[in-house]
Amino acid sequence: MKGLKVRISFVALILFCVVFSACAKSKLPVKELMIKRSDGIYVTVQAEMAVEEEERNYGFMNRKKIPDGTGMLFVFEKDQILSFWMKNTPSPLSIAYLDSEGVIKNIYDMKPYSLAPIVSTVSCRYALEVPQGWYSRAGIRVGDKVMVK
Repeated sequence: MKGLKVRISFVALILFCVVFSACAKSKLPVKELMIKRSDGIYVTVQAEMAVEEEERNYGFMNRKKIPDGTGMLFVFEKDQILSFWMKNTPSPLSIAYLDSEGVIKNIYDMKPYSLAPIVSTVSCRYALEVPQGWYSRAGIRVGDKVMVK
């Protein structure tokens, strides 16, 4: 009986570590971004910052709930044509591609789990993913500017 308790305790410890590490990796550092619309109104979004390659590669994978007003900013080292997909991503998202000045160059909707590439039309430095339709609901369009507060 004692050996069974030890095995159960060990299994419980392993499960706790797996769950804790998954939770710990699920959120990245957050910064408040200000988006200046063409009409001069500012809209804020709380964005997780995906700066390292591993963070950018993982993105919102396996996230089931992404509330309006939140997102993830993908930061790249240099301007380049960017391409994203929705592998293992259950939440419908919209993506904006931004140039090095933070100006929105493209906005696209993305389908959950799709492996189809969503490619920027010009070289960009950043990509900002938000819940699908949020840009439209917030009145944000191509040409608007994103800034870190």
